[in-house]
Amino acid sequence: MRKIVVGTRESKLAVTQTEWVIDQLKKRGIQNEITIKYISTKGDRNQQVALSKVGGQGIFSDDLERALENKEIDFAVHSLKDLPVELDDQFTIAAVPEREDHRDAYIGRNNRPLKDLPQKAVIGTSSARRAAQIKALYPHVKTRWIRGAVDARLKQLEDGKYDGIILAVAGLKRLGLEHVITEYLPVEQFTPAVGQGALAIECRSDDKEIIELLSIINDPNAEKAVLTEKAFIRQLDKEDKAPIGAYAAVEGETITLFTSVASIDGETVLTYKAEGNSVDEVVQDALTHLRDQGAERLIEEAKMELDNE
Repeated sequence: MRKIVVGTRESKLAVTQTEWVIDQLKKRGIQNEITIKYISTKGDRNQQVALSKVGGQGIFSDDLERALENKEIDFAVHSLKDLPVELDDQFTIAAVPEREDHRDAYIGRNNRPLKDLPQKAVIGTSSARRAAQIKALYPHVKTRWIRGAVDARLKQLEDGKYDGIILAVAGLKRLGLEHVITEYLPVEQFTPAVGQGALAIECRSDDKEIIELLSIINDPNAEKAVLTEKAFIRQLDKEDKAPIGAYAAVEGETITLFTSVASIDGETVLTYKAEGNSVDEVVQDALTHLRDQGAERLIEEAKMELDNE
C-alpha cells in the first residue's frame, strides 16, 4: 500500500488544518500510512511586506507546489484563499472539504465593540479589502497592516499595538479561539475574500491514485461555491490584489453570490448580490452590474495605489 506524504506550512493553523484533513481521510476508511512534511514558505519567511502589496501571487503556496513538482510530497493542504487565482496545469485541486465559517471576525482590545472605538483608533489587518471595508463604515478609525500567525497577532493586540484586529472566523474556530471574537462581521458589509473558510487539497494533475483517494472528502456544495467565487475574481483581477470580496452560498440548485469592490480609502464601495442556478449565470450577472457601476476603474486605481505605497 502506498505511503503518502502531505505537505503543509509550519504555522499552528496550517498544521491543525492538515491534521484535520488526515483525520477525515482516516474516518472514511483510508488505511494508507500518511506522514506530514513541514515546509517553510516565502510568505512565512518574509514578514516585512504587507500582504495587500503582494496579492494572490502564491507566497504561501509556491514552495509547497515546488515540493509537489519534485515529488517530495503527494498532496498539499492550503487555505484556499492563499492560492493564486489560476493554477499551473500540472497541479489540480482534488478536493474542497466541507467549508468552515466564511465570515470575518473583529477582535477588540478588552472586547470593545467597533461602534465604541474613539477617533483615530487603530485596526490591524493584512488585507486591503478589510481595510477598505472598515474605513467605509468607520471613517474615524485608522488601519495599519499586521503580519504574523494568529497567536502572534492576538499578542500584538494584547500588548496595545492595536485597538482591534480583523481575522477570519474559520482560523479562530479551527484553533479553538472562537471565544476571543468580539463581533462577527456581516457578509453584506464585509464580503469575505474568495475562498475564505475553505480548504483546498492540491496534488499533481497526473496522480490519478491521489485524486481518487482525496475525492472522498470533497464537498460538492463547497466546491461549487469556491468555483463560483474564483470564476468571478478571475475576470476582474487575476492578481487578486485589489479590495474585492466574493462569497457564494449554495442551497439546492440555487447559487447566491455576494460581491463587493472598494476603493483603497473606503470612500466608494460597490456591492451586488446575484442569484441563479448556474455558475456562469450568477458570475456574469454580478460582473455586468459591477462594471456598469465603474468597478474596473476602481480596481485599476486601487492596484496603482498599492504599487506606489
